[in-house]
Amino acid sequence: MSTLSQKISTRLARDIVDGRLLPGTKLEEIALATRFRVSRTPVRDALRDLAATGLVEAKARRGFSVATIDLAGLLDLFEAASEVDGICAKLCALRSGISEKIQIERVHTQARKAAEEGKTDAYASLNESFHQSIYTGARNRNLHALASNIRQRLEPFRARQFFNTGDRLRSSIAEHQLIADAILRSDANAAFEAMYSHTGSSATNVIAYFEKQHGSNQPVDETHHKDECIHDD
Repeated sequence: MSTLSQKISTRLARDIVDGRLLPGTKLEEIALATRFRVSRTPVRDALRDLAATGLVEAKARRGFSVATIDLAGLLDLFEAASEVDGICAKLCALRSGISEKIQIERVHTQARKAAEEGKTDAYASLNESFHQSIYTGARNRNLHALASNIRQRLEPFRARQFFNTGDRLRSSIAEHQLIADAILRSDANAAFEAMYSHTGSSATNVIAYFEKQHGSNQPVDETHHKDECIHDD
């Protein structure tokens, strides 16, 4: 269940990644609270979360503003994700038990169904569950924490690829199939290679999307936003 701050963070992240909020744009708590029809507390929490991803800058006595995104830094982060996720997949193939492998297979089956039906929101959520199941199966708490932290920082960029092309949905599920198959047969080297390749494909798609999307977008006047009432489900 998403909290109010998480929902606000997701909305703002999409606006930033899609280029509707450009670097340097001030993010005023009062204006955002009015937009989302909430108090300032969840807005402040959302902005702090976004600052941790690098999408937002927080400066003393100057508040929050949209950060300039460094594509080279983004590629560095994806490179780290490829290595860490690959190791997690390798260890998962070696260490995961029957129940953990059943969970990975179950989530993959659900994700494949969502992809076939074009349910991008459902697939994005199941995609996260698939990777988290692999981190759990690796049975290394430090690697789990590190991998999860990197995924959190990449999530605003990575998630957008599923909303804009059916091709990426199909290729992603095919890559997941290779990862799941390798883990289920306890093939550590194949699991590493499949996961490493999968993360590399994600990086390629994200960078291509980001460069294309930001090539022509203009700043958005926050006063033109319609109120967006966000409820805590």
